[in-house]
Amino acid sequence: MDYDLELDKAISEIRKSKVKRVLLQLPDGLKPKALEIQEKIEKSTNAEVAIWLGTCFGACDLPHGVEKMGFDLVIQWGHSKWKF
Repeated sequence: MDYDLELDKAISEIRKSKVKRVLLQLPDGLKPKALEIQEKIEKSTNAEVAIWLGTCFGACDLPHGVEKMGFDLVIQWGHSKWKF
């Protein structure tokens, strides 16, 4: 299954906000794409991108202590389809 992660939107926001340090948080199903996502963001912006390797059970599952890690932005992606 292919996912539309809207990377262009993320990159645009990083540029607009002049973000320097980004933390990516992905569910296990998307972790195989982590390096690809990291590389695209770093090549398209001036931001340093780190990948959270711990578990992620949804948007409310921020890494403990992330506010002390010096990131300007945390991007979380999911892989479940939402029906509206």
